Amino acid sequence: MTVKVTLMTLEELLSDNAALSGQVRRSAEALKIALLTIDKMKVELTYLRRMKYGRSSERLEHEQLELVGGQVAPLVVAPAVDEAANEQGKSNVTSIEAGRKKRQARQRLGMRELPEHLPRRTVVHTAQGGCSCEACGGGLREIGQDVSEVLDYEPGSFHVVRHVRPKMACGGCSTITQALAPSRPIERGMAGAGLLAHVLVSKYADHTPLYRQCQIYAREGVELERSTLTDWVGQAARLLTPLAEAIGRYVLRADKVHGDDTPIRVLGGKGSKARTGRLWVYVRDDRPSGDKAAPAVWFQYSGSRQGEHPAKHLKHFRGILQADAFAGYNRLYEDGRIIEAACWSHARRKMWDIHERQHKLPGTLAHRALEQIGELFKVEAELKGRSPLRRRRVRRLRTRPVLDDLRIWMSQTLAEVSAKSPMALAIGYSLSNWTALTRFVGDGRIEAHNNAAERALRGVAIGRKNYLHLGSDVGGQSAAVIYTLLGTAKLNGINPQLYLRHVLERIAEHPINRIDELLPWAVATRLSDTHQDMKLAA
Repeated sequence: MTVKVTLMTLEELLSDNAALSGQVRRSAEALKIALLTIDKMKVELTYLRRMKYGRSSERLEHEQLELVGGQVAPLVVAPAVDEAANEQGKSNVTSIEAGRKKRQARQRLGMRELPEHLPRRTVVHTAQGGCSCEACGGGLREIGQDVSEVLDYEPGSFHVVRHVRPKMACGGCSTITQALAPSRPIERGMAGAGLLAHVLVSKYADHTPLYRQCQIYAREGVELERSTLTDWVGQAARLLTPLAEAIGRYVLRADKVHGDDTPIRVLGGKGSKARTGRLWVYVRDDRPSGDKAAPAVWFQYSGSRQGEHPAKHLKHFRGILQADAFAGYNRLYEDGRIIEAACWSHARRKMWDIHERQHKLPGTLAHRALEQIGELFKVEAELKGRSPLRRRRVRRLRTRPVLDDLRIWMSQTLAEVSAKSPMALAIGYSLSNWTALTRFVGDGRIEAHNNAAERALRGVAIGRKNYLHLGSDVGGQSAAVIYTLLGTAKLNGINPQLYLRHVLERIAEHPINRIDELLPWAVATRLSDTHQDMKLAA
């Protein structure tokens, strides 16, 4: 009887052990899934923070060294690194530090070299006693002088332009003659072209909201309501719309266009709440491939991010669209009219998010991917400004092997990591878009990245932090017009305020069939001469 009880107890123990082992396995699997989910959510949180607060530096640090208190301290060193590589790293750090000190010295020297074109106001400081010597009372004569200069500033001032039109009467026939009234940018408006240009540039280039401009003007004794400035912005945008459309037509005549979009808050949602609109940007800039055509940027606004919007914007475009892998672009590539070219900066950024979450430690999978992608950008930096033929030859010789090795490494790594991990998602993005990502190798006109479009959107990202939202969809369309003109002027190295003033003084009476005469590159020479005359007059 005793033996029987012992056997039953042993069976129960084995059963309990099996049950506990199963629970442990299930708990381990659940923990693994939870950790993967946390990793994924951390990457998504990093992405959302970047979308809201802006992008920090994504420069890959040296994998061996860091500067601490001006000295070089080793980080975690990978075992495969030899002493020669360490010596090279120390030499690089030393040269970087020397270059920094040299730039600082040059900057300190430059502060004493004030620009020659600035107006000078001379103040003569005579010695105490005037022309008589305090010691003996004799006369003094000048034997030299010491001159020092101080850079000073006075805020811009308002002025009123009085347009006087005398009425002239003929004594013989009693005919009365009078000059026609000069045109104004805004009919019956009191704002001159210079003030309108200043308001537009302050908001859309210098990111100063209209209510802050009102406060600045009030300090100068000029009281302007924000609603007044809002009306001026809207009417000026309507006046400038034909010019923005002309820039859009010019952009779409290119063989290659960079495209991107960014969210922007707009009032007018349900319950008087703000909603999310989109500003789309299309950039024509082939200077990296040696093209001499003027660069230009074209903005468009929409109330949503549906794919129908880029389809509408690009319905007359035939060529290469360089953009990210937004699904809304897919319908554009179906008929072959538009060829897709992807962006390695987007692919790299997914690896960077993981690298940043891993405290930028060297030797990780994300770090290894960033190093290999960095080799692509090194080649591209050397090819900037070269002809398409030259770029294609060098890419096939140097870039193609790097891409082949990178694809093999990504495929092997993807088979080793969890399918739900952030690393798998980042690699999956690159592999699923591999054809579009590598199209630049065989076509020298295409860039390896879409940075031209991202740079064009940088001003929007800064501006929306200050003015928070647009007032309506109409305000979004006005913003697209102004961003188009300012962005294109900047790409062509033109002072945007001088350009807008020049255009606003003329566009009201300018023939619509000759609108191309007011494009930034068409008036660049005239604006340069005007700017030079202003310097000489000052």
